Amino acid sequence: MKYRAYIFDLDETLAESKQPISERMGGALALLLAQGPVAVISGGKLSIILANVANRLPEGTRMENLYILPTCGAALYQHRNDSWQSVYAELLSDIDVEVIERGILRAIEKTGVIDLNEPSHGERIERRGSQITLSALGQEAPLSEKVLWDPERTKRNMLMKALVDELPQFSIKMGGTTSFDITKPGIDKAYGVRKLSEHLSVPISDMVYVGDALFPGGNDAVVKETGIHTEAVTNPDETLTRIEAFLRT
Repeated sequence: MKYRAYIFDLDETLAESKQPISERMGGALALLLAQGPVAVISGGKLSIILANVANRLPEGTRMENLYILPTCGAALYQHRNDSWQSVYAELLSDIDVEVIERGILRAIEKTGVIDLNEPSHGERIERRGSQITLSALGQEAPLSEKVLWDPERTKRNMLMKALVDELPQFSIKMGGTTSFDITKPGIDKAYGVRKLSEHLSVPISDMVYVGDALFPGGNDAVVKETGIHTEAVTNPDETLTRIEAFLRT
């Protein structure tokens, strides 16, 4: 089937966790962008997605066809007149930020799964404008440590329940192996899919979503409620195979 727009998750889909896309991936995306709109959605902030994806694309890529949805779809950016311009941004207020940060600290104290006295790899609680992200080991923790932190998902499940109890008025998602993303209510990747469809004037039935966590409970699974076609992958190599198939059609 030929799609009119393509949406990709970032970590473990287009690239290894918090790493830039490969040269081969950049070339494949450039070919796909020559055909039509391509979007990247991630819990990460705009600057990270630009550094790891947009700035790695080869010269001559049709950047006007690239759309960035940072912070789990809480914002949308497009490339116009040689700059990235906001289409929308569901920003948290100063009061929201204060309430969320206090709730995070209460959840950490309640569960005891994070020792705030231990040094972290970068910020544990990061303000991303439209999202607050809690990273148990810090934003810059190496993947080797993140994988070992909670292999059975016990700590994450405990912390998730505590966060939901403390912050019922917000939307909370497990972002990755050690992170949690908190946004305004109703803001998630499904929201981003709907907003992109509206902005492009492309029906969701003519779009496809490629992600590594489309399984129940995964951070991509929520997009299924929109009715979008989905392609499940487990790593960037499988994503390249999917892109090659898209290009053939």
